[in-house]
Amino acid sequence: MEELVGLREGSSGNPVTLQELWGPCPRIRRGIRGGLEWLKQKLFRVGEDWYFLMTLGVLMALISYAMSFTVGRVVRAHKWLYREIGEGHLLRYLSWAVYPIALVSFSSGFSQSITPFSGGSGIPELKTILSGVVLEDYLDIKNFGAKVVGLTCTLASGSTIFLGKVGPFVHLSVMMAAYLGRVRTATTGEPENKSKQNEMLVAAAAVGVATVFAAPFSGVLFSIEVMSSHFSVWDYWRGFFAATCGAFMFRLLAVFNSEQETITSLFKTNFRVDIPFDLPEIFFFVVLGAICGVLSCAYLFCQRMFLGFVKTNPLASKLLATSKPLYSALAALVLASITYPPGVGRFMASRLSMKEHLDTLFDNNSWALMTQNSSPPWPAEPDPQNLWFEWYHPRFTIFGTLTFFLVMKFWMLILATTIPIPAGYFMPIFIYGAAAGRLIGEALSLAFPEGIVAGGVTNPIMPGGYALAGAAAFSGAVTHTISTALLAFEMTGQIVHALPVLMAVLAANAIAQSCQPSFYDGTIIVKKLPYLPWIRCRKISSHRVIVEHFMNCGVNTLAKDTPLEEVVKVVTSTDLAEYPLVESAESQILLGTVRRAALVQALQAEPLSRAPGHQQCLQDILATGCPVEPVTLLLSPETSLHQAHNLFELLNLQFLFVTSRGRAVGTVSWAELKKAISNLTNPPAPK
Repeated sequence: MEELVGLREGSSGNPVTLQELWGPCPRIRRGIRGGLEWLKQKLFRVGEDWYFLMTLGVLMALISYAMSFTVGRVVRAHKWLYREIGEGHLLRYLSWAVYPIALVSFSSGFSQSITPFSGGSGIPELKTILSGVVLEDYLDIKNFGAKVVGLTCTLASGSTIFLGKVGPFVHLSVMMAAYLGRVRTATTGEPENKSKQNEMLVAAAAVGVATVFAAPFSGVLFSIEVMSSHFSVWDYWRGFFAATCGAFMFRLLAVFNSEQETITSLFKTNFRVDIPFDLPEIFFFVVLGAICGVLSCAYLFCQRMFLGFVKTNPLASKLLATSKPLYSALAALVLASITYPPGVGRFMASRLSMKEHLDTLFDNNSWALMTQNSSPPWPAEPDPQNLWFEWYHPRFTIFGTLTFFLVMKFWMLILATTIPIPAGYFMPIFIYGAAAGRLIGEALSLAFPEGIVAGGVTNPIMPGGYALAGAAAFSGAVTHTISTALLAFEMTGQIVHALPVLMAVLAANAIAQSCQPSFYDGTIIVKKLPYLPWIRCRKISSHRVIVEHFMNCGVNTLAKDTPLEEVVKVVTSTDLAEYPLVESAESQILLGTVRRAALVQALQAEPLSRAPGHQQCLQDILATGCPVEPVTLLLSPETSLHQAHNLFELLNLQFLFVTSRGRAVGTVSWAELKKAISNLTNPPAPK
């Protein structure tokens, strides 16, 4: 039987069923049904930003956890092999060294055979891309697979090579975002939007950090500080939403796998909460920050010089050009030989993993005081309950092993950065800073065994707090970021040292930023990637430098009355992507630009006329449909260098015309800006 239908009284609309007409509260039910339909359209429309960002965060969390799970199993197998192979030094040395050498060689050979863009951190290249430069195939999906496999092998080599995964994971996250963006564009049929793509790439950078450390807040701030010079507040929610989804899923997987009882921080600490530090200790935290700043300057300078040496040295450059796996194997052999535990590695806690390094360095007990009257034995295998024994040697003491660790790791980290494998360099410098802070904290605890007296009350000094401050200060100084302070709090789950850690980070950054470019900017310089440097000179005199002082006055313009023969000569003799179009050669009034490709196509379609008394000119070509693009942004000769620099950075520009009262008088590109900034920093000698 068909359902009865009818019309509401006084309505001429669509018929309704009698059940709907006579049911209870028809208006309320219709309102609820309409609201649910509206919500469904808003939330589940394909291509929405939240849908895209959640997918990105979840996918990267799954990949990060799967990689950590795999690496943990491989490292455990390596430790089992080293433990069970016997007491012979030769066999133990081979089991210690061959394992990372094979993994690093495979990582280099496999990733480089797929694509040459998979090596290194990836952050310097991403900074270049987000500044407006197009690097072909760098965000290609095949690069993603090569980097995942290569990075897994790099991490599986353990603390022997001493490299992390933050930088490559930022690169992987950005590649995944670019791929999902292409999928969304193909699905919705919308045209590509460069501005929209950059917004998603910056959010993806935050996901990369969040899915490694489960730290969404510092992930967003890190992406702002490192990846872009200007950041739109509109992108804030994208970064936080995607990073939160990634961090939550990453820690949730650990709970599902019974590794954690609930969602907790990555590195647990037990700092004293009631009085974590005395007021006079603030001075020592600031001194620690200054020491980390000076140390970071030395590290950045030596790393950049050695990287340049490797690229210019005939033997090393030949190996890197023809036999990257061989160079990687040789570097891994050197590092594995030094970290061999019965040898020099005994004084560097080389049997600990990178996570165990941080767990021990953040210990709030003073090792110097604990070993002052006793000498704990060095166990045959690391004791999970007393991992700090690995840092003690009866002859070297705690101070000797920490100092030796800092001296050796200084150049070993520099050597590791030259290996052409997918690897991150943030975690090693974070641990290095923690060791420097631990050394200062142990010295203070020995100098003040009862603590520093403040207001008649003494509280023992916690060296772990200084290790936390040192880790944040040194890593922040090397990367020129402040967000490392927040990262340290999110990683440890405690914020009791917020003020001293932040002061140490600020002191370290003040020294490092005034002396050396950051680690990523230094890599950009060595690799000769296109980049626009900061204006570090902030003197009043620098604001008097205007565009007229450094612009390129040689402008190749095309006038509307230019004969076609001259147009053909200009097109064939230059390789510019576009040509400025002016009203006439005398007035030089800028009308717009003509793209080279469109001009060549129009010239090929319009043969030169040989009719007597008629000379074809550019205006005839333009009349046939050759498009003239308007110039929406121009510089004035009186525009200051700082204003021009801000425009180029804010809008990701590569080139601008300079006009005076409408006349084209010059051009400004990155080359002119770089030269002007260099002259500010290093003024040329007077003639």
